[in-house]
Order: sequence, then structure tokens, then C-alpha cells
Amino acid sequence: MKYTGAEIIIKLLERHGIRQIAGIPGGANLPMYDALSQSESIRHILARHEQGAGFIAQGQARVTGRPAVFFATSGPGATNAISAVADAKLDSIPIICITGQVPQNMIGTDAFQEIDTYGLSVPITKHNYFARSAKELFEIIPDAFRVAMSGRPGPIWIDVPKDVQMELIEFDEWPVNGAPDPSPAIDMRSIQDAATMINEAKRPIVYVGGGAIHSGASESVRALIEKINAPAVMTLMGLGALPTRHPLSLGMLGMHAAPFTNHALEECDTLIALGARFDDRATGKVAQFCPDAKIVHIDIDASELNKIKNAKVGIIADLNDAIEALSPCIGPKGSNDWNDRVDQLKKEHPMYMPNLDDPTSAYGIIDHVAGMLEGETYITTDVGQHQMRVAQAYPFERPRQWLTSGGLGTMGFGLPAGIGAALERPEATVVCFTGDGSILMNIQELITAVEENLNLKIFVCNNNSLGLVHQQQDLFYEKRIFAANYSRAVDFVKIAEGFQMESYDLGTCIDPVSLIANVLAKPGPALINVPLDVHHKVFPMVPPGGANSEMILRDKITA
Repeated sequence: MKYTGAEIIIKLLERHGIRQIAGIPGGANLPMYDALSQSESIRHILARHEQGAGFIAQGQARVTGRPAVFFATSGPGATNAISAVADAKLDSIPIICITGQVPQNMIGTDAFQEIDTYGLSVPITKHNYFARSAKELFEIIPDAFRVAMSGRPGPIWIDVPKDVQMELIEFDEWPVNGAPDPSPAIDMRSIQDAATMINEAKRPIVYVGGGAIHSGASESVRALIEKINAPAVMTLMGLGALPTRHPLSLGMLGMHAAPFTNHALEECDTLIALGARFDDRATGKVAQFCPDAKIVHIDIDASELNKIKNAKVGIIADLNDAIEALSPCIGPKGSNDWNDRVDQLKKEHPMYMPNLDDPTSAYGIIDHVAGMLEGETYITTDVGQHQMRVAQAYPFERPRQWLTSGGLGTMGFGLPAGIGAALERPEATVVCFTGDGSILMNIQELITAVEENLNLKIFVCNNNSLGLVHQQQDLFYEKRIFAANYSRAVDFVKIAEGFQMESYDLGTCIDPVSLIANVLAKPGPALINVPLDVHHKVFPMVPPGGANSEMILRDKITA
């Protein structure tokens, strides 16, 4: 067999099950695009910005749990992709970015669109590769899939010079596909120690992170929670691991959690952390997080153990394997004083979500959309007040239903991630809640959604400001609002029309409920502008650097 390096890349991607690739062509990756044009099994999705292509790949990977691939050219193509890859690193998402590079004999000459892609990508990837020959691709591509899927998932970057893409080589057989490494062996002594702690706990709480979803352990986690009859909290990335309406669910913890959730954590004596990394937005001031609790921490990533909070028992393991080993050692528990105390906390410190019955309000739009959606649905957000409100209010029922930028908090994530989700789940309804500030970061991808005719509904929560910045300046900077308000209002309805997308404005319609229902029922992409008051803040809120017990409630602030 004789193939060029570019053809080898495409053939190996086909063999690894890749069927859709988002990207943008340029001079340095044109051989790859020429080879892609000959593929009978891979579709190309033409993004309008490389960051958009990266977030499309993230949307694909987040809903499937499998690696997704996107393409970019050298120079500005590679630098545009950096934010999407860095975002995937912090949220443990397995995407593979493949970039073109100038020919090897021109590297170091400041050639047109030359940049040190390998050097730039080292700190933001799980692993990266620089292909020096077409032959090396036989090792690099399968290994990229192996690394992306093994242990804690993460992004991979492969940089391929143009001469390598064009090199013609002869070979006899294709390499074996990359597969995840075996899970680490479990320390049964630590399992016994963890079981003893859990059995002796009087006030346990299970703390569920995104690792429960990445590992496919949600059912095991739920079974454990139900067996020990313990309340459970979830990180922003862990939402959906346990249904929001489950009687033991306390929802999201941390900076914007329900008051009763953070109060319960204050009183727990045993914290069982499953695939969570003790992020600062979850813990608040670390020294005051679960001050009386002994900690059991199970995670596939050894570097997370004892990084933020010291665990009495730390276990490096795949969550499914760990819970399978742990469960026989734990005795079931029925209703107890701790469950009664948590119920009391719910009554004493309820979550307040104003104007739920008004579909044009900040919480009401989320509640009405949730109530009207049927069948398979996925929810994406951008970053800001709307993101926190969706995390607080949306009734997530299953893992991988919720797509949001957690660790990096990247504005511009929601729309292209929604495109990726809709590409992988064309029969589902994908809803993107975004803000007027966030959507402007990647608004060009509206036309991508239109070209692909995706069933993607975009709700722009529009307060004509950078809402969360405005809120923090109002609360913590003596109301000095600076660079947070927009002096001109953007007409998103007209912009969407310019992208040939159906668009509507809840602020001017007579029957908002019927409009929302009709938009959700009709297949295809649509944008709905939702005018909001910038002074409507998202509460509760833990002050930056504060303890979760110091959360600000609505009745303590004059908005």
C-alpha cells in the first residue's frame, strides 16, 4: 500500500471511528483537506473560527464520551484553537486537535504563518506530538487516542508539517487502533479503611464531581448513595450524575449553591469525594470547607489526592472499580437523624428563585423551557449569570445532558458546543442558554448551525452588559460599574436573520409561552432574545475568597 502522510491521517481517523470533523482549511493543512475530501465516511463541518471548531469537537466529545477531532492550519489557526484546547484540559474532555505546520526545512525561519505550536500547546494538553515523518503517524495517531481515553481524559495536539503530509510511503499493514490503558489496581486495604469510615459516619455527604460522568460511573455512584442513604452534592461538572429531583440530591455546592446545601456541608462529619477535585468555586475558603469532616477521596488522577484538602483515605482508582470493591463492605442505612436534619435545613435555608411563573424573567425562561422539553435533550451554556441560574434551576436527569465550561469558564463556549452536541445527536433537541456578552465571542457559528440545519435553540439572556462582572462590581467594588455596561444594544434578532436563522424577541411578543413552545416544537435552529434587567442578580453568592458559610443572600442586599 502507498499513501501520503495526509492520507494516512484520514485513514487512521476513519479506522478509529471518527465520522465528523470540524475545522478550517489553510495553506499548511491543505494536503489533509485534500485527503479528507476523498473520504467516504468522514463529513467535514466548516466552522467560521478555529476556537469554534474546537468547541464543536468538545460538544461532540462531551455527549458521546469518545474522542472528537478538529482541524486547524498553522500560525493563527493554531493560536485561535488554544482556548478551546485549554478549556478541554481543565474539564478533562478528550479532543484531538490536528494542525498543519510549515515544512520542516522552514521551521525557525519566521516563515509565513509559522508558530511554535508544539511549545505553545505543552501546558494546555494532556499530551502533544510533532510528526517528523509520515511513518511516525502510524504510532502517533493510535497513541493519541490511547492517551486521550486513558485514566483522566484530556485533549491531545498533533502538529504535522506540510512536507510530512505530502510524503509518500509504502507499508504492508495498518497499526492496531489505540485503546484505553487498563485501570490501576485497587488497594483493598484502603477500600476497607474507607468502608469503615463510611459505616461509622453519622452525618455523611457524597461529593460528586465530573469524574463520575467521565468514567461512566453515574449508576454506580447512585447505587452507593442510595445504599448508604446519604445526601449528595454535585460540582458544576458533576450535574446530571444524580438526577436533580432525586430525594437525596442537594444539587450543586459552592459559590452559587442553594443555602441549605452549603449549610449541610458545614455540619457533615464524613465527606465521600468521588471524581471531584476540590475546586475553589466548590470549596470557597478551603480551611473552612467541611471543617469537621473526615474525607474519603477516590479519583483516577493521583495528582488530585491531597492537593487541596488532605484525605484520611485516598484511593487512586476508576470509580466503577472502586465502588464495586467498596459496596460489599458497606452496610445499608435507613432513614436517620441526619436525613431529618438535612430536611430541616432545606426548610430553614431554602433556595429562592424569583418570578418562576414569568417566562420573560431570568429564572422563568429556564423553568418554562425545562417544562416544555420532551424526549432526548441536551443543555449547553456560556459563562456568567445565566450559567449559574441554569445550574441552579434546570432539572438534569442524566449524565452528559449538561455541557458547560467549568474550569476555564470560557465565554463563547455555548453555541459551538451546542452545534457539536446536535451533530452527534441529530434526533435530540439541544438548547443553548447564553448571554449577550458570551454569544458575541463566537456568534459567527450561527451560520454553521444553519448550514447543518441543526435542531439547536439559542436563548440569549440579554441584559446588555457583562452581567456577572456588573454584579461583582456592584457588590464588592462600591458600585463602581466600569467596562461592564454596553453603551449600545445589539439587535440579536436582526443578526440572526442575517445568518438566515429564525429569530424572535420575547420582549415584544404577546404570548411568550406559546412562542417558546412553538420554537421548541419546530425542528431546526432558532434564536430567541430574552431581555432582562441588569440589576437582577444571581444569588446566593459566596464573596470571592470567602467561605461558603459567608454566602450573600438576596435579603441582605439592596439590588
